[in-house]
Amino acid sequence: QVQLVESGGGLVQAGGSLRLSCAASGRTFSSYAMGWFRQAPGKEREFVAGINWSGASTYYADSVKGRFTISRDHAKNTVYLQMNNLKPADTAVYYCAAGPAGGRNSAGYNYWGQGTQVTVSS
Repeated sequence: QVQLVESGGGLVQAGGSLRLSCAASGRTFSSYAMGWFRQAPGKEREFVAGINWSGASTYYADSVKGRFTISRDHAKNTVYLQMNNLKPADTAVYYCAAGPAGGRNSAGYNYWGQGTQVTVSS
């Protein structure tokens, strides 16, 4: 069993930065791929960024590539999403996810956090 708790969301002006954190509990965290997804009002949940179990492989949605960076710290059982040059279109609830498969599809993840709101003002 893995429990995930996100933090770090908030209100920021366009062009600003935020760092989201996802603290995980459970012995299997280190062997799981991790991902960040987001859901804006009236829209479906979409993939943002993913990282494999070791941290050696990362991948991003085209809409955030070059602006967002995903990383993980095994010692702290935490995964991060550094978000730079934020745009109003990035406004959404951001969810952390963990699973053995990972990938760009939510089906690759077994566990989800409760979400944290990110609002970018123009």
